[in-house]
Amino acid sequence: MLKRGAMLLAGILIGLLSAALLTIMSSRPRGHAVELSLPPTPEPLWVHVCGAVSQPGIYQLPPGSILQQAVDAAGGPTSNAEMSTLNLASQLRDGQQVYIPKVEESFVPLTSSSTSTDLTDQLVNSNTAPASELDLLPGIGPSLAQKIIEHRETYGPFTSIDDLINVSGIGPAKLEDLL
Repeated sequence: MLKRGAMLLAGILIGLLSAALLTIMSSRPRGHAVELSLPPTPEPLWVHVCGAVSQPGIYQLPPGSILQQAVDAAGGPTSNAEMSTLNLASQLRDGQQVYIPKVEESFVPLTSSSTSTDLTDQLVNSNTAPASELDLLPGIGPSLAQKIIEHRETYGPFTSIDDLINVSGIGPAKLEDLL
């Protein structure tokens, strides 16, 4: 009889478990639905390419594009473009203007306060000159020469002599001395 009671008890437990499982499976879901979204698609870059390129204009480039891709999109450099002053591997930003200088641009006259006259007709290219040449410019010492180099490496080439005013330590008076 004990066996029969145990069997009956086991049957009741299995029936209760089956009913609970059936109730759980057929009930409506509770709580709030979780919405999953796809990661945002990176926006394309819009870059203004001007200067010594075949087709200056505004170009749409894929995210992560570099300067070389912008120059290529603008039809490539012209024959008088000064490409050696540019870092063609630098990454572009949305809304950036890229200016490709001409060979004859961005030269600062090298003058000297000494009696030597052979320096007065020379030019220093502010986009390519090493610190030792920049240091020879009036009012530019080793520290300021290094700041000029750091500025052009960070922001790209100077497009005119007036752009030197953007270098920390060069104000209107010092810029006037360079002209």
